[in-house]
Amino acid sequence: VQLQASGGGLVQAGGFLRLSCAASGRAFSTYGVGWFRQAPGKKREFVAAINWSGGSTYLADSVKGRFTISRDNAKNTVYLQMNNLKPEDTAVYYCAASTTSTTGWGLLREVSYDYWGQGTLVTVSS
Repeated sequence: VQLQASGGGLVQAGGFLRLSCAASGRAFSTYGVGWFRQAPGKKREFVAAINWSGGSTYLADSVKGRFTISRDNAKNTVYLQMNNLKPEDTAVYYCAASTTSTTGWGLLREVSYDYWGQGTLVTVSS
């Protein structure tokens, strides 16, 4: 499975971006998918995750009410809609796919993921 993250860029505080994670492989529709981010000088952290069907989603407290995650299995793509962006959202965002944690709280853990995309940079100016 290859993952391609896109949609990052420079935006002013209060603005919005939509990240996409496009995947190869027909089995992608059976995988749990997550978004993580890493700010300069900080550890990578969980942002959002979605189970294989899209019926369950998980969000970090820091993004609840501002970010939503969704997926279109027909297009092998997962989206991260980011609204009301803040300077502290500045980071490289990575998408990842899990073949084992297809649903549930395991999706919040990095170790659950088998495949990672290359990352897309989001910069939020104040």
